[in-house]
Amino acid sequence: MSETPPPLVSLYAFALVAETGSLAAAAGRLNVTQPAISKRIRGLEDQLGVALIARGANAVRLTELGRGYAASLGVAFRAIDEATARLDTRAARPLRVRAYTTWGMRWLIPRLPHFRARHPGQEVELTTSVEPVDFARDKVDVAIRAAETPPTPTAVRLQAAMAAAFGAPGPARVARKQGFGGLTLLGSRARPDDWAIWSAATGIALPGAPLMFESTSLAIQAAIEGLGVVIVSPIYVADEVRRRRLVQIVPGTVPTGHDFWLVLPPGPVRPASGAFRDWLFEEIAADAARGAG
Repeated sequence: MSETPPPLVSLYAFALVAETGSLAAAAGRLNVTQPAISKRIRGLEDQLGVALIARGANAVRLTELGRGYAASLGVAFRAIDEATARLDTRAARPLRVRAYTTWGMRWLIPRLPHFRARHPGQEVELTTSVEPVDFARDKVDVAIRAAETPPTPTAVRLQAAMAAAFGAPGPARVARKQGFGGLTLLGSRARPDDWAIWSAATGIALPGAPLMFESTSLAIQAAIEGLGVVIVSPIYVADEVRRRRLVQIVPGTVPTGHDFWLVLPPGPVRPASGAFRDWLFEEIAADAARGAG
């Protein structure tokens, strides 16, 4: 066995293989190819002079020595994570939040002054994507996802994704008096089934397929301009409703079957992430108390 310590990248690659049970999954976490992971582990085995994994046709199995080594490495990497978390301070760097464009623009950003007032000096850096988050690759502290079930084992439910029909005052009056025939339905490719879900729940027939926009924000703006009626969560258009730019056509909201979930990286929670999580729940509770949830 070499007296030179093994490379940290090789140790971490092996620890990920042990955690995931898969070379492919470990490669995905590190954003490298599967052959690159395999090469790192073979190099590690050569340096240590022991076999750590027994490669099969369809799976990777740890040897007895490999299991013991993986357990020790897990303790070591957790200690590194905890030590790093202890170095974290509230204003050390921005809190990086990944969310959906419409949720970020229409729900989160208007409320961020409340968070800044509560936590002066802690900036929030918002990025948007509909893709699943990979915390190791994306350098994200907090992610907001919409799904029917928890997207990760530790995901925490924030709020239900609801749907209701809204239109500018003119189209809304038409819909209330004559139904939806002759009106253009507006929807989002991010949520293509919401009109069908709403129709099934309300029993209201729809005239045809909706006109789909790339994002819910675009569909909302089209409705504000009188181009049609939009299906959307009321939390996204509360300000437009208050200003009478949009009117809810049919009372009540319909659950879409999806919830918004808060997802944090595995391991110790960064203090700023914990503060953001607690603040989110307070804001959602305040919305519910106002009847805006």
